[in-house]
Amino acid sequence: MARKLKWASLLLVAVMLILSGCGAKEETAANEAKTGLSADEISNEAFKDLFPLQYDSYLKNEEMEDTKYSGSEKRSKFDHDKEPYLPILFNGYGFATEYNEDRGHIYALEDVREIARITDKSVGSCLTCKSTAVPHMIEEMGDDYWGGNFNEEIWPKAESMGHSPIGCSDCHDPETMDLRVTRPSFIKGMEAQGIDMSNPTKNDMRNYVCGQCHVEYYFAADNSEVTYPWDNGFKPEDMYEYYETVAKENGFNQDWIHNVSGTPILKAQHPDFETHMTGPHGEAGVTCSDCHMPYERADGKKKISSHHWQSPLKTMEQSCATCHSNRDLDELEERVMDIQETHMEALHKAEDVSITSHYYVNKMITSGVSENKIKAAQEHVRKGQWFWDIVAAESAAGFHNPQGAMDTLKMSSEESFAAIKLATEELVKKGVNIEELDKEIEKVKKAVYEEVDNFKKKDLATNDYFPAQQPK
Repeated sequence: MARKLKWASLLLVAVMLILSGCGAKEETAANEAKTGLSADEISNEAFKDLFPLQYDSYLKNEEMEDTKYSGSEKRSKFDHDKEPYLPILFNGYGFATEYNEDRGHIYALEDVREIARITDKSVGSCLTCKSTAVPHMIEEMGDDYWGGNFNEEIWPKAESMGHSPIGCSDCHDPETMDLRVTRPSFIKGMEAQGIDMSNPTKNDMRNYVCGQCHVEYYFAADNSEVTYPWDNGFKPEDMYEYYETVAKENGFNQDWIHNVSGTPILKAQHPDFETHMTGPHGEAGVTCSDCHMPYERADGKKKISSHHWQSPLKTMEQSCATCHSNRDLDELEERVMDIQETHMEALHKAEDVSITSHYYVNKMITSGVSENKIKAAQEHVRKGQWFWDIVAAESAAGFHNPQGAMDTLKMSSEESFAAIKLATEELVKKGVNIEELDKEIEKVKKAVYEEVDNFKKKDLATNDYFPAQQPK
């Protein structure tokens, strides 16, 4: 019996070795598979015949649909059912001129060319996450890419290279289709936190390919390089600390001077990656792709990752039910909507307090309050705006990190209220009628809200009572 067991064991080991050997060969063969495309390929069309199912899925991004809190229609965020007071909150900056809902990756080039924020002074960094040509442009031009003139140099060069909007080569090696990071700023940002980027796992890459663009960033003061403020971590307070230390030490102090309060302001971008990674799903190891690129049967048989990027609420059977198999999907959707509604209510309250703080500081300036008191109030205004804007700029209406978003909005309101309190104390000393001040603020808000021409809204944020505060 012992002898039979020995031979059976040897036979089992032999079979396992054979199978593992075959598996290793198959895996090696798969890894060495070549598409036949050039390593420098940047045209989305070049991938069409090789990957027709994925390409057809990608084309679905042409579809546009409006939703309560976001959507993909080309609509102004200034519309009454969106964010009508942004022309006040971003006054003096391009985002007060035109700010639209994102239409998605497939419209990236079209929208960046048409947006009024792109001017003759815009630099190459503005194209960084819009065009498939950018990685090769950075490689070829070096630091000259970042600060190159957008209209005169960068855009014509990208067109001459036959670029496409955000697509295949941004996330895949054209030769092997392996996932890859193509934006060097992401690697620098991660390494600044001590994260080894030399050998990421496949699961890591399912976050990283999205995270290289869906992030908070700024343009470095010396060369306009896209830079991620991650040295201290991903949380809003970590990034703010970075801006107050590292960024200032390197010459970057603000994105612009606010036209109402004269405050140096930071404009938050779209920190979806940071918010996700610090939220419950990210901490549980769920990736961006798990929710936004769920597996689907594209032709009724073959399973592929969806390349139609949209809210998981539209694909709950594929996205949510994979993990939440014990939950009723209708109840789960209701839970998500409750989170988003509560979040948006808190956001709008924080924005409203921030508006008031800007106008109170404006009145401090015109009433002759001491410079040191004005600067102290402006510091609170700056922090108040940062903490609501970093939440507003994120795309999930609070869902990526519900508790984190609410905590951040609480910090925002506290800072804005601190500015109002300080201003009130000083304005009363100057004999300013606070009740009259509040009424004037409401008049301005009403004028901006009722203006039907979105491009004129910003001009109504200041007036004789609240004169514009131009940088000295």
